[in-house]
Amino acid sequence: MNRITPMLWFDGDAEQAAKFYASVFKQKAKLGKPMKGPDGKVLVMPIEIDGVEFSLLNGGPQFKFNESVSFVIHCKDQKEIDYYWDRLTADGGEESMCGWLKDKYGLSWQVTPDRLLELMRGPKMPKVMEAFMKMRKFDIAALERAAA
Repeated sequence: MNRITPMLWFDGDAEQAAKFYASVFKQKAKLGKPMKGPDGKVLVMPIEIDGVEFSLLNGGPQFKFNESVSFVIHCKDQKEIDYYWDRLTADGGEESMCGWLKDKYGLSWQVTPDRLLELMRGPKMPKVMEAFMKMRKFDIAALERAAA
């Protein structure tokens, strides 16, 4: 068990969300055993994604996700960026800017290439930053051209 576990608030669809995330993260995800409430419905749905435990709570309609909390997916190449971007924006997800998106549940993600951190450390950082500020989904080749 993690010492700290993110608890994500859903409005009745925590189990469906956990199954969706398990399908997106495939071999890196493992569904836990749901905890039922007094009414017999799923109250908390645990899921582990890439070694991080999450609890998805069916808390009701009071709270919604916003961009003040997001999860970063570190991607090794453009293929990974495209994979996560396409799956997390599917079925009602929304693209934003600079590698940010919201999935169909409204949860914010940053789909970020590892290469960006390397390019941002160099002297071409202003040019790289100028390029990525115009992007929605990151394009590694375009970032490298900006740094060249």
